[in-house]
Amino acid sequence: MANETQKVGAIHFPFPFTPYSIQEDFMAELYRVLEAGKIGIFESPTGTGKSLSLICGALSWLRDFEQKKREEEARLLETGTGPLHDEKDESLCLSSSCEGAAGTPRPAGEPAWVTQFVQKKEERDLVDRLKAEQARRKQREERLQQLQHRVQLKYAAKRLRQEEEERENLLRLSREMLETGPEAERLEQLESGEEELVLAEYESDEEKKVASRVDEDEDDLEEEHITKIYYCSRTHSQLAQFVHEVKKSPFGKDVRLVSLGSRQNLCVNEDVKSLGSVQLINDRCVDMQRSRHEKKKGAEEEKPKRRRQEKQAACPFYNHEQMGLLRDEALAEVKDMEQLLALGKEARACPYYGSRLAIPAAQLVVLPYQMLLHAATRQAAGIRLQDQVVIIDEAHNLIDTITGMHSVEVSGSQLCQAHSQLLQYVERYGKRLKAKNLMYLKQILYLLEKFVAVLGGNIKQNPNTQSLSQTGTELKTINDFLFQSQIDNINLFKVQRYCEKSMISRKLFGFTERYGAVFSSREQPKLAGFQQFLQSLQPRTTEALAAPADESQASTLRPASPLMHIQGFLAALTTANQDGRVILSRQGSLSQSTLKFLLLNPAVHFAQVVKECRAVVIAGGTMQPVSDFRQQLLACAGVEAERVVEFSCGHVIPPDNILPLVICSGISNQPLEFTFQKRELPQMMDEVGRILCNLCGVVPGGVVCFFPSYEYLRQVHAHWEKGGLLGRLAARKKEPKSAHQVEQVLLAYSRCIQACGQERGQVTGALLLSVVGGKMSEGINFSDNLGRCVVMVGMPFPNIRSAELQEKMAYLDQTLPRAPGQAPPGKALVENLCMKAVNQSIGRAIRHQKDFASVVLLDQRYARPPVLAKLPAWIRARVEVKATFGPAIAAVQKFHREKSASS
Repeated sequence: MANETQKVGAIHFPFPFTPYSIQEDFMAELYRVLEAGKIGIFESPTGTGKSLSLICGALSWLRDFEQKKREEEARLLETGTGPLHDEKDESLCLSSSCEGAAGTPRPAGEPAWVTQFVQKKEERDLVDRLKAEQARRKQREERLQQLQHRVQLKYAAKRLRQEEEERENLLRLSREMLETGPEAERLEQLESGEEELVLAEYESDEEKKVASRVDEDEDDLEEEHITKIYYCSRTHSQLAQFVHEVKKSPFGKDVRLVSLGSRQNLCVNEDVKSLGSVQLINDRCVDMQRSRHEKKKGAEEEKPKRRRQEKQAACPFYNHEQMGLLRDEALAEVKDMEQLLALGKEARACPYYGSRLAIPAAQLVVLPYQMLLHAATRQAAGIRLQDQVVIIDEAHNLIDTITGMHSVEVSGSQLCQAHSQLLQYVERYGKRLKAKNLMYLKQILYLLEKFVAVLGGNIKQNPNTQSLSQTGTELKTINDFLFQSQIDNINLFKVQRYCEKSMISRKLFGFTERYGAVFSSREQPKLAGFQQFLQSLQPRTTEALAAPADESQASTLRPASPLMHIQGFLAALTTANQDGRVILSRQGSLSQSTLKFLLLNPAVHFAQVVKECRAVVIAGGTMQPVSDFRQQLLACAGVEAERVVEFSCGHVIPPDNILPLVICSGISNQPLEFTFQKRELPQMMDEVGRILCNLCGVVPGGVVCFFPSYEYLRQVHAHWEKGGLLGRLAARKKEPKSAHQVEQVLLAYSRCIQACGQERGQVTGALLLSVVGGKMSEGINFSDNLGRCVVMVGMPFPNIRSAELQEKMAYLDQTLPRAPGQAPPGKALVENLCMKAVNQSIGRAIRHQKDFASVVLLDQRYARPPVLAKLPAWIRARVEVKATFGPAIAAVQKFHREKSASS
């Protein structure tokens, strides 16, 4: 449909079609949050057009913000004066160049003429800066406009690449002629002093210019960052879908958008990409850039050194001129990551660095969670959050994501393997290393030895054959762990910095990968044993689980050096003592034992984001309960309560298209309360089976049933099979056979439903048994006939006996205040984790305006008011509590009969 402009209040929101009223409310509230510089928590159920609301609402605000800024700049340039003391709208001066330019406090008692002189100078400086900004912006816009309207420039990169290849071929042929032709022999016969007549190697002005720009750390990265919106989500597929929505929106032709990704996703150098491991790809890429920077310096050194440096070739795709063209192409027209990759291959330009060059001028930057939420990654990518807008979508698991990103676990096997590799490395190259290198390597060896010792093992023995005398789990504060390990005298900050700067893990990987060619033949027997030992350290279970689907992938998926993983653990140990814990898990053997750093306070890593940004929006389809975000993430990050705004909209479906039921007792009047103590009773498992049989008899299409855990699902399935209940279920609904791949299960499930709908026999659809928190409970759409009924068996509380959960609960009880009449923060955490999982699972149904489904909650605890309050508002408003099963099944039958007849 044609684009339409919707006016909400005094604000105009372009939209591709007439929006729902809830979308208008969403955009208006989003606009207010961005304008006021607030932190917004937005909930919009799947199927309500959340992505388009975010796009049109946020970009409408940015459009108006830029317009106001241009008008203010024009006024200042016209009058030649700046807003020194009477500026009412501070939001109009958000450019980094305006910081500190106006209203600088003067010392008390200073003469008036001095104050006036300083103020006038500040005004002139501000005007000069605005003029420079305006000139840069005009130049950038003209360049992008040329790209949009001149088709021939689209192929400029390709032409340059062809010219470069022709030049290289000519140079290669010239060298071959000199080396193999008759003139080659005469080179030896030149007389003394005649060398001065021979031309030196030529380097063109263009090559010098490019080299100087690279050596100066890429000046373009220092370009002014305009006010922009950073949009991030969990997966690359979600980001690609968002970019597709931007293209369809009214802003699709004008917005300057760039998609960011990791080297693993954006690398076009096949030699580097084939390394497989993210860490190896990162290190090799940095190594190649370092080689390019050092190449010029190496030309002035003696030949043996230069020859050694040139063993590592510079990346052919890291061409500044080509990357500049790729940057302009990316900004001229909206492109997703796949298009960016294709453009990089065609232009022989690196999409990873090219997209980074586009960040300063971009209005909308699309990137994955990890790139925004991890400070080191954010800094490396050139992302500046000062006075910018951040939108975090699919944020229901934001706290878990931040915690997981900064929690690290290392095994005894990895510690022993890293120690053995590093020891061999030092023995081989020790005499070539400087004293400071040897000092740090010995410190790392000492740390590894002490980590193994604190687990109860011996670094000199094979970890697979070492049995530990003491088993169990022990939890320590960071300081206690450092003291117990006897490493409190080592500066871990310096060790961590050394590991990063020296890239020792990358060099160690290269050493162990190629050691057979390094050592002389007489040492081979010794090395064969070393190789066998290294292979014995590889955990078999991990290999089996991570085995590629086909053998063709096996050669590309290579494991990283264990030291790379241990570096993350060392970095985690530099966290403040109160914000983390170390868990020592001692199993039967040393190889299975682990050291794990557990982050207790994710807010410490989120605080910088909310502190620097102008506004932050946390959005999702199911954000309830939001108390976790308010307390654990925002309050602990120092955000005042009045800065936080909550917005939750209803669904686009008619209210009578959803039937949520809480069933308190089963067919035999057995109370339904699936506690850990009761749920394994035979009568409880029988009750679930009978209820499902009845539901499958009245619900057409697909029924998706969620269980609290894989273990409980296996127990119930085995019990039904033994008692014959599976046969009764199969008479009504087919159950797709178990498969290793989710896609195969879903395909079989949908085919069953489609076939049954065509045959119209006794079998009316399919039954899918799933687990809360599994792959079926997130990101899978069971729309229409795929999900006419969602059943939740019990309440999926996390394992309360987990040492990690207990420590997290204790930490929250100590750090967060207890609200009057509310449960302790630790207990509230457990309840919220449970209800977040429930909300995600039941949200798999109802995916569009005309969809309908019933939701059956099998546990009487769902009827409690505090539990009902944590359901999404659009479901909570329609919940019916049924004390017995008879009225419940009658309501389900009536609901589906009426809906099926009207659809």
